[in-house]
Amino acid sequence: MSEFSEGIVISRNIIINVADCSVTHIRASGAGGQNVNKVSSAIHLKFNVLTSTIPEEIKTRLMNLTDQRISKDGVITIKAQEFRTQEKNRDAAFRRLQFLIKSVLIKPKKRIATKPTRSSKLKRLESKGKRSKVKVNRKKVDW
Repeated sequence: MSEFSEGIVISRNIIINVADCSVTHIRASGAGGQNVNKVSSAIHLKFNVLTSTIPEEIKTRLMNLTDQRISKDGVITIKAQEFRTQEKNRDAAFRRLQFLIKSVLIKPKKRIATKPTRSSKLKRLESKGKRSKVKVNRKKVDW
């Protein structure tokens, strides 16, 4: 029995129904011999963010991610093929989807702009002066 049989638990109040995800069985690529060539053990998991039941704030954060797995249409595509069985690859794909959505749950802190301190300004000017002297000493000397 899979841990994702009831749904994908993101947080206490966000649970994604497994029926909202499209799971396709495909043949895995790479080494593996006869098992890879004959058995469709790899999984393509597709999840449409825009039509899902997750809150709008999380949808917008997901759409703003620069992740190659998320298309412009809002479809997350995950391919899992590291295991030899469909069940393990299916669980791995759901786990990756769960991790991706959990990563945007934490609201990023807004940056508070600060002014540089007086001592940091002086240090910067001193280092610029030292660098300038080094470069002046590299010039050709005219006799």
